[in-house]
Amino acid sequence: MRTPIHPAHPTATTAGLRHGPRTGLGYGLLGLALAFVALPLYVHLPNVYASRYGLSLTTLGGVLLLARLFDAVTDPWLGRLGDRLYARSPRHVLFAGAIAGVLLVLGMALLFFPPWPRPGDPVALLAVLMLTCLAFSLLAITHQSWGARLGGNEVQRARIVAWREGAGLVGVVLASVLPGFLGWGEWVAVFAVALAAGLWAWSRSPVPPASTEVPAAPLREDLLHPWRHAPFRRLMAVFVVSGMASAVPATLVLFFIQDRLNAPAHEPLFLATYFVAAALSMPLWMRAVARWGLARSWLAGMLLSVGMFVWAATLASGDVAGFWWVCVLSGLALGSDLALPGAMLTGLIAERGDRGQREGAYFGWWNLASKLNLALAAGLALPMLDLLGYRPGTHTPEGLQALTLAYAVLPCALKLLAAAALYLAFVRITPSSRSPLAEAP
Repeated sequence: MRTPIHPAHPTATTAGLRHGPRTGLGYGLLGLALAFVALPLYVHLPNVYASRYGLSLTTLGGVLLLARLFDAVTDPWLGRLGDRLYARSPRHVLFAGAIAGVLLVLGMALLFFPPWPRPGDPVALLAVLMLTCLAFSLLAITHQSWGARLGGNEVQRARIVAWREGAGLVGVVLASVLPGFLGWGEWVAVFAVALAAGLWAWSRSPVPPASTEVPAAPLREDLLHPWRHAPFRRLMAVFVVSGMASAVPATLVLFFIQDRLNAPAHEPLFLATYFVAAALSMPLWMRAVARWGLARSWLAGMLLSVGMFVWAATLASGDVAGFWWVCVLSGLALGSDLALPGAMLTGLIAERGDRGQREGAYFGWWNLASKLNLALAAGLALPMLDLLGYRPGTHTPEGLQALTLAYAVLPCALKLLAAAALYLAFVRITPSSRSPLAEAP
């Protein structure tokens, strides 16, 4: 049977993505724009509303919490909507993506240039945040589902995810740098151009095989369908624990650099090194997957991460060079966390027989877990620090020891727990050097 092709690009096929970087970039480029907007949305926006519009931190925290909860809870429903769009045709998906893109640009413009009479109005801020997050999530979930529907063996699936996540890392680096050089008006314009380029490239990328008819089912059945598959439950458990292990140091890294290392001037260098190393590691992880399979390669990345945070726990004030190497090597480990779990999920979907039917349902829950990881990490690490006596800006031995435990030791414990679960669920059960998903279509 011939693979369906996009009418605007008659030579595109799913095989193209497997063999050439040009088509891989065509699919993955949208990841740059999505990552580009995520950092200002969750990092810069609170500072703007607190300093420019005088919104109290308590009110601002409540608004952001409500928006994040709304964003997470709606993801499974958006995944179901995405499956319905795919059941009609890829054109419907691309059209919905274009609408979501317009709403996303509009939302970002309204957030940074509020036209309502009181710019600090928390109700208006919450409403626009909800609209913006809804558009962002719909675009992200349908884009992820597109990549999953392209299928392929382990290496091909990992390469598809790597293009998207690698472009996303470039977006994170740009989002970290550009706000310091551009005004927010210019930043919104750059984002709109990047998003338009990503959407255009997506529309020209290889089209997945025609969707099979989605079985008619009640809403509850649709939403809970992925959870009836035991391997999905096991993979989600690994993904959540591993994600928390990565999110805890992400939450605390600036405190560690400022108070443990006494090196606040090196913050941009450390962060840029970390993300650039992750982006550059993608080809290395593709080679690892070809040799060891997805599960074993991800396990290797977890163990590398543990080794680096054990090293970080030994650092003291002024250890700038040592921490730079920690950033390099933990960035390499981050590449496995970004590219390999999503490829494993794609294989599970195919193994379950849901490829071409329910990718959105799976990725809706997947995105919910990704968003809750940061919230869970903050809820675990920050109270732990407070309980153990750490106060930002202080340098008491007890406080610095607490900071080191929370930043470096706690993530090691969580990562080792995730590694053990991954080994028991997906590595130990296979007699060969390949993952149990190696032959998934």
